Amino acid sequence: MQQGSRLAKTTIPKGGNLTSIGPVGLDSPRLVVMDMEFKLQNFDTPLTVSRIANIHYFEFTKEYHTFNDAHSFCELLYVDKGSIAVEAENYTGILQGNQMIIHRPNEKHSLKCPDDTCSNVIIIGFECDCTALIPFSTQPVKLAQMHKKMLSEIMKEGMNVYAPPYDIPNTLEMKKRDSFPYGADQMLKINLEAFFISLVREHEQNTAQAETNIISDTKLAEIYNYIHEHYMEKITLDDICFLFATNKTSLCCKFKQEYGTTVLNYINKLKIDTAKVLIREQKLSITEISEQLSFGSIHYFCKLFKKHTGLSTKEYSKTIKSRLNL
Repeated sequence: MQQGSRLAKTTIPKGGNLTSIGPVGLDSPRLVVMDMEFKLQNFDTPLTVSRIANIHYFEFTKEYHTFNDAHSFCELLYVDKGSIAVEAENYTGILQGNQMIIHRPNEKHSLKCPDDTCSNVIIIGFECDCTALIPFSTQPVKLAQMHKKMLSEIMKEGMNVYAPPYDIPNTLEMKKRDSFPYGADQMLKINLEAFFISLVREHEQNTAQAETNIISDTKLAEIYNYIHEHYMEKITLDDICFLFATNKTSLCCKFKQEYGTTVLNYINKLKIDTAKVLIREQKLSITEISEQLSFGSIHYFCKLFKKHTGLSTKEYSKTIKSRLNL
């Protein structure tokens, strides 16, 4: 711009025509100013963690157990080390290391450590009404390395925000620290939401894959025969899927469609039916029967027996003896 030239500034009215403006002088550069209207977009938030109830890391002793509990929020249960026997309305079974389950709001649930195992467990209570999390309440999910790292970041931010202790059961109100890193509270919320969204995406991908990997009737018959031959051993869904080159979603859907129950419930029924026979034979103790049927603990065996029969093992034995006048 030449020295001494003056810039004449003009604003284009919204919706007006584009005109050029510039400094006085025919040979001077010109400046164009526009008043543009941008359309801002809202975020779609299908999954939101609105509030958090607690964040715990427990190092349970052998035989530790809780009583039936229910509350108005969801509860994430993850086994970091060892194993845990879970009894809930939507799932009953053993959670192994690296497995997670999410209890739904108002779902009755309890847990117990096996007799011979000390377990480390993460429990996070949170409020979320997203129905996409429902599948994680009916079947445990084994976390991949990526999700284990994400869960670790959640615990890190949680401990940045909330003051210890983190291992007191039934803490009604966790206290926030007097000060914590900038945005730690928000990062905890963001990390929880990212963790759950990632799990839902993985589940949907597995479901879509399952639809293109339908189990044939022949393969299902092979799986059925395998279960009957090996049910007294420790069989997991992962084992069956590996042996028969399929995935858990396809297996569970096809098996329930054909036999009217889940794979694990069917295996447990076979075990309990065999246990009833062994009790009537009176050759083995309850502990020996539990071990022979490859239950993780005698406590879990006895609870499952009562769930299927309506009687404890002792009551069932007495009933049989009474019928036979023994």
